[in-house]
Amino acid sequence: MSAVPSAGGVPAAQGTGASYAAAGVDIEAGDRAVDLMKVWVKKATRPEVVGGLGGFAGLFDASVLKRYERPLLASATDGVGTKVDIARQMGVYDSIGHDLVGMVVDDLVVCGAEPLFMTDYICVGKVHPERVASIVKGIAEGCVLAGCALVGGETAEHPGLLGADEFDVAGAGTGVVEADHLLGAERVRAGDAVIAMASSGLHSNGYSLVRHVVFDRAGWSLDREVAEFGRTLGEELLEPTKIYALDCLALTRTAEVHAFSHITGGGLANNLARVIPDSLHAGIDRASWAPGPVFDLVGKAGRVERPELEKTLNMGVGMMAIVPQESVDVALATLADRGVDAWVAGGITERGDRSEAVTLTGDYGA
Repeated sequence: MSAVPSAGGVPAAQGTGASYAAAGVDIEAGDRAVDLMKVWVKKATRPEVVGGLGGFAGLFDASVLKRYERPLLASATDGVGTKVDIARQMGVYDSIGHDLVGMVVDDLVVCGAEPLFMTDYICVGKVHPERVASIVKGIAEGCVLAGCALVGGETAEHPGLLGADEFDVAGAGTGVVEADHLLGAERVRAGDAVIAMASSGLHSNGYSLVRHVVFDRAGWSLDREVAEFGRTLGEELLEPTKIYALDCLALTRTAEVHAFSHITGGGLANNLARVIPDSLHAGIDRASWAPGPVFDLVGKAGRVERPELEKTLNMGVGMMAIVPQESVDVALATLADRGVDAWVAGGITERGDRSEAVTLTGDYGA
């Protein structure tokens, strides 16, 4: 039977009319996901949050800024990258939300900003309400650890573009810092010390290399027990990103801090260089720490040379603080009191005829 022409000469579809559901978008499932996530979003709040989940925009009472003489708003956005595929294969979704918060808020705190609030964006091929709620649970828990509020977000269903089990996440955050307390390269001086803070593992960067090495080259499976890890490969790869925001803010209250550097994509040297003035140089001694076994595994399994590893992975350092020498002891004590493994990894000198802002010397400690 031929199609019956419709207005404009476009053939009418046979059978029942088209619908959003027939196109693959399940509004009811989305509503169910919102109901499930509400309990977690309520936990990630601050007194300045106005209203609840469900509005078109999240509201934050900006009168809190009146206590600042010249408040500077800081903004950051990020995602989790291909680590989401590890979560998908493992069927574990809440740790990815934790990773997302760490990637965003620890970029904010680098300039000395206190994270105030976040929003998230979750894109899925098909809404599985419990999975979406689990992702939001992790985001909310991460916000609690960072001292910020989760004021809203968006869940988008993209059938035809993503598979039914595929998803991606992104987030944006806003913080505030007093202008006179802004941290950065302009404060760094020759003679300063560089303090390293240990990472919890790979964090959320370099997973395209890691996945290529362990899956394509080594042929390992996520359920493989790895003696060096004391758990499976998948459990190691899903270790959540450490969130340093409150630790860094505490450090600014007890010690003089000149700059922070969040060690993410690009590795230690490239990220630290972002807060080193053109006239100065940061020398980092590899012997001051030993990267965790996951870094050694990636290097050996993929025959990845050290320079490639160091420009891709954090190599066991997730955050760095640059402080004057007289603040080193109190800084290390503050971090130790907060359970942060930290050490002096190097120092700042005049650059002289060096072309690089940062150099790593020696071999990693045992």
